[in-house]
This record gives sequence, structure tokens and C-alpha cells, in this order.
Amino acid sequence: MPLPIGHAVIGITTQRIFSAEGPGSTGWKSLLAVLFLSSLPDADVLLGIVLQGNGNVFHRGPTHSLVFAAIGGFLTARATGLWSRFPKLSFRICFLLILSHVVADFVLTPSPVSFLWPITVNWTSGYTELRHVVDLVLFENYRDAEIIVGCIFLILLHRTFLGVGAMRSAQFIIPFLARSECKATEKAETPAENRT
Repeated sequence: MPLPIGHAVIGITTQRIFSAEGPGSTGWKSLLAVLFLSSLPDADVLLGIVLQGNGNVFHRGPTHSLVFAAIGGFLTARATGLWSRFPKLSFRICFLLILSHVVADFVLTPSPVSFLWPITVNWTSGYTELRHVVDLVLFENYRDAEIIVGCIFLILLHRTFLGVGAMRSAQFIIPFLARSECKATEKAETPAENRT
């Protein structure tokens, strides 16, 4: 089960792989946005604790769905576009960050998520009080070690293939540009030779 650190690392991995700005573009404000969006679906746990004293009462409902990812992604992208204090994030990256949480819960836990809400709704059963949530967040994050190692592997794999792709492109483009330069030089020299 991914805990906050696991979801954060999955979000960072998602941003590194899918962001158009590239892997070196993450400032501290962008990092905060990534951490916030990748943990946003678990706001239902806090809402359940505040309203009913049970973190599971609303857990894995509408906040763990495609609809929530789309609406949350749209609103966040609009908000970051309006306020200059926030880094500008595209709808695509906001959507993918929120969706990364939902997909991680779907793949890495036995409990179902409400992926197709409002068509299907799956609530988490049981009782989770604030003390249990705090214990999980503070003392059980060691469980996310496998997720962290997997995400590091994915980032390195992505960089390797990105580098190989860049080298292949360069290997194709450089000779092409060199041939184009030679042809342009030949065309420029040809009329001058005909005059003499």
C-alpha cells in the first residue's frame, strides 16, 4: 500500500517522465505542486476524520476516480495559469499526477478504487482514526522502499532511453545537416563558376 512518501515518489516519477519541460525543470514550487497533486485523492481520509472521526468512511470513493483526476487537473491547471506565484502546470501533467495516485492504489493494493465513479463506487471498509493515520504516515513509510527503488529504476530507464533516442536523432540529423550544407554551398558556387 503506497503511503504519502510512496505517492510522492510516484508523483515525482510521473512528472519526470511525462513533463514537457524535461527532468531538470523542477524548482521547489513545482516540487510542492507535484507532492500536493499526487497526494490529493487521499484528502478523503482527512475529510472522513474531520466529519465522522473515521478516515475510511469516504476513502477510495469519488476522489479515486477518472472524473476527479480530470476535474482536479483542470482546476489546478487553470489556477496555476492565473496566479503568477505558482508554477504554470499543464492540464496533462496535473491530470497525470492525480491519476498516478489512483493507479498506484489500484495496482499496489488489494482494495478496489472507484476508477469509473459515478458508474461504480467502492468505499473502504473498516475504521481508521486519526491516531492510526498519524502512525501510518510517521512510522510505516518503510513500506514504500520498494516503490522508491522501482521509481528510481524507471527514471534511470527513461533517461537511458531518452539519451539513446537523442543520440540516434543526433546521428541522423548531423549527417543530414552536413549534406544540406554541402548542397547549399554547391548551389551558391555553381552560378559564379558559370559566369567565368
